[in-house]
Amino acid sequence: MNTVKRCDGVSRRDFLRVGGLTALGLGLGDFFHLQRAFADNNTIGAKAKSCILIWLDGGPSHLETFDPKPDAPQEVRGPLKTIPTNVTGIHISECLEQTARIMDKFAIIRSMTSPLGEHNLGTQYLMTGYKPTPALEYPTFGSTIAHIRLQNAQKSDGASLSVLPPNIAVPNFTGELSGNGYLPSATRPFSVSSNSKDNDFKVRDLDFYEGIDLTRLSRRKQFVNALNEFSNAKDAGSKTDPDLERAYNLITSPEAKAAFSLSEEPHDVRQRYGQGGVNGIGHACLLARRLVERGVPFVTVNHAGWDTHQDIFTLKERYPTDRNAHLPSLDRALSALIQDLTDRRMLDETLVIVMGEFGRTPKINSQGGRDHWPNVFSVMLAGGGVQGGQIIGSSDALGEFPKERPVTPSDLSSTIYTLLGIDPSFELHTSDGRPVRVAPDGAKVVSELFA
Repeated sequence: MNTVKRCDGVSRRDFLRVGGLTALGLGLGDFFHLQRAFADNNTIGAKAKSCILIWLDGGPSHLETFDPKPDAPQEVRGPLKTIPTNVTGIHISECLEQTARIMDKFAIIRSMTSPLGEHNLGTQYLMTGYKPTPALEYPTFGSTIAHIRLQNAQKSDGASLSVLPPNIAVPNFTGELSGNGYLPSATRPFSVSSNSKDNDFKVRDLDFYEGIDLTRLSRRKQFVNALNEFSNAKDAGSKTDPDLERAYNLITSPEAKAAFSLSEEPHDVRQRYGQGGVNGIGHACLLARRLVERGVPFVTVNHAGWDTHQDIFTLKERYPTDRNAHLPSLDRALSALIQDLTDRRMLDETLVIVMGEFGRTPKINSQGGRDHWPNVFSVMLAGGGVQGGQIIGSSDALGEFPKERPVTPSDLSSTIYTLLGIDPSFELHTSDGRPVRVAPDGAKVVSELFA
């Protein structure tokens, strides 16, 4: 698998792999350890039961995507044209033609603003709502939501626990973030990686290693359970390790493996999303739909390569014979995902977010690209109770700074949690017992988003 790097040299990391642990016949238990979190979430008006975050790693240009400036000078306007959408008055990039046809389902925040223009710092701020600090690493949305949802399931005697992990990254997570922050490592994103393409896609390391079969794995499970029974002999109520039980169930579950099998999808559906294996955004979005359909609360689709310091036109066309560049691929995958969720009557309960860590400089640089620019950028949302067909906030005439209604990553985090039925003031706890709000104190919900 080719590794796409950003300008800081940081490649996408797979923080959690099942393989070596599976070879021991245990260890995935650590993945499920903790998933025992907090309170009932009765946020009024919340509709979203799951979330798909399409993360455009590297910092997508707002001027080439959701906030074009057709009347600006050429060095700001850039090489791409602008097209109208099916919502009067809203225009977006010419490369997002299919997305433009369903703009009534999307809301765009054009006044996002942050002071952090470095990849990992910007990523932490956007994915947690908290400005990074050396004192504490905050958990990302997926880890927080998995933590809370699984605690609720645990309160109901585990009746609603799924074999599938509650926080999944396709193909893997981003940057140098662990994802779980101060939460236990078991809440990290389960990274799906594969060198396979198209119909042959398989989750790496979910199958048994050579020499390890179901019989041997079962014996090792029995051995670990025997040790547990011995060490807990005085505790009649503790006979088995529930986390090991869930790990074993995932490894041996045909249903879990089937969830990752894109070959079950009709050919025309796979074509609609776009080709390129799970490492391409098309099949990654299709897999995300399959996972939320099966009850996974949070899926991150990590699409790298948006760090365009050179030749911004490659977002539209990489070479004369290859038009499968980032913007056309995003357009196909995003529009297919939204239409697929709509057809399956899942969109109202699935929040879809499209964003990266910052925007790009208003002025094209000497290499024909754009550099990092956190002062203003855009985020797109759909589904999950979001009122589509609207623009929230605006940037100035050059796409340089917010003009109206500035929205911070903290405000966005408060909004995302509210849409997912989690009170932004709800408190989690660090390992030493310190209470920490899921969203920063003072963060404001972007109420215009709510249908």
